[in-house]
Amino acid sequence: MEKARTIPVVDLSRFTEGNAEEKKQFVQDLGSAFHQVGFVGVNHHGITKALIEEFYAASKAFFSLPIEQKRSYEIAGLSGQRGYTSFGTEHAKHSNVPDLKEFFQIGQFVADDHPAKHLYPDNIHVPEVPHFYQKGKELYQAFEQAGTSLLEAIAIHLELPADYFTEKVQDGNSILRAIHYPPITEEPKTAIRSEQHEDINLITLLVGASAGGLQLLNAENEWLDITPEEDEIVINVGDMLQRLTNNYLKSTTHRVINPPKHQWHVPRLSIPFFLHPKGEMDLACLSGCITEERPLAYEAITAGAYLDERLREIGLKK
Repeated sequence: MEKARTIPVVDLSRFTEGNAEEKKQFVQDLGSAFHQVGFVGVNHHGITKALIEEFYAASKAFFSLPIEQKRSYEIAGLSGQRGYTSFGTEHAKHSNVPDLKEFFQIGQFVADDHPAKHLYPDNIHVPEVPHFYQKGKELYQAFEQAGTSLLEAIAIHLELPADYFTEKVQDGNSILRAIHYPPITEEPKTAIRSEQHEDINLITLLVGASAGGLQLLNAENEWLDITPEEDEIVINVGDMLQRLTNNYLKSTTHRVINPPKHQWHVPRLSIPFFLHPKGEMDLACLSGCITEERPLAYEAITAGAYLDERLREIGLKK
């Protein structure tokens, strides 16, 4: 029996290649998905299966390295924004109990003479894993392209110019994260693989994980499993977009639960792309999203200042 979907699905090619009516319908469907569920599956997104599989294989090889080698790529002073972050470092902002995960992060690629080069540390090469750096770069840029198209549709939904976000996210502070949830070897005290949280960024794009466990919290306060189909990426709104839209678009709470005990030995690998704007983007609530029913909820702040605040809350920045 086919498992019922918990999130809607949209076809991005209908927006990027479709006629005016198809584009309009895509915007409507995407907006409805965000308002009703908070997550949406996207197919025909332009990110090739081969590239995803190659980066998964490289990530798996990295996390299989001895812990001493992995820790050599944990760079002090970068708040985990480049390179490796050890198991048990990050926690949800409302919790002091670390998540059951380790991860590796890849950030923006800019030329040495780029005016924002001083804001973007170099990404980390891992000589022990051939192609990890290059495939990470290719996947990062493919996610950027798909994410920019999705933000164009979101801008239209918000009755903004289609290119409202384009310049703001070009050469922005986005992060590609390879997350490894190791096998569970003893009864966890209170931790789960990833405690309930909301993402910091504008939108998150996630390619299918190697094992289940991802859940969203719906409007009825129920946890629903998210199981994307093959070749589908999952999109959700982050806190920056929630702030910008004065809660018109809500950042959906989600988590990764531990598997049943008989599957504790199964590790989980997940690859999210956190789409961030440039640090100077103003997140002051859009005037069109402030109404009598939805009064101004947030003070103005830049994306960079907000990111700094949140990295401290989750234990990555001291």
